[in-house]
Amino acid sequence: MRSRFEQLAMVLVAAILGLMLALGFRMQTAFGPTLQNRRWDELAVMLRLCEEERDALRDEVVALRAAIAEIGGGEQLDVLAQELRQARLFSGLAAGVGPGVRVTLDDSSRPQQGGEDPNLFLLHDDDILRVVNELAAAGAEAIVINGQRRVATTEIRCAGPAISVNNTRVAPPIRILAVGDPQTLESALRMRGGVLEILTVIGIQVQIEQLGSLEIPAFAGTTRLRHLQAAR
Repeated sequence: MRSRFEQLAMVLVAAILGLMLALGFRMQTAFGPTLQNRRWDELAVMLRLCEEERDALRDEVVALRAAIAEIGGGEQLDVLAQELRQARLFSGLAAGVGPGVRVTLDDSSRPQQGGEDPNLFLLHDDDILRVVNELAAAGAEAIVINGQRRVATTEIRCAGPAISVNNTRVAPPIRILAVGDPQTLESALRMRGGVLEILTVIGIQVQIEQLGSLEIPAFAGTTRLRHLQAAR
């Protein structure tokens, strides 16, 4: 199997050959039908221009080969490709797998007493947000809320009778997947005085499962940046 360096070199050579063939076709087209009607000095000028363009393309090939050699050829390209895969995983733009926990949250099943506010027994957006923040603080490397991958622009907010995540409406039961050390993640959620203790006091149903492998989907929304630019 050819290395990426060899493949890239072949692509460059093929591109140059294609350009040279195109130039030859251009010369043939220009010279063919009206060759006898053109003055020889005009033909000489056109020939010189074509040769200069050919030489410029040859110099570009040399420069590109030197640039590839400078960055280390195929080995360096493999390193860059691996870094790109890691960046896409971290940013949420690529699917992944790993150990972690599955947290299921649902409205309270406790019977409502007379005079009690029924909203107290419902799962709200800020309840989910607290759980997600606790998982992130405990080292979760990827978080999914009812199929929605958490990224830098993810919102968790009230949307009428439902909850909006990535501008997608979700409703209880809420299933949160978090990739990380399963024991650490569960311990963070169950610590005394923590978020789950508060939720269980008001009757919110909570279930935590430690899993050896979780399938994490990629972010399905748009990633186009209209305002943010790279710093110079």
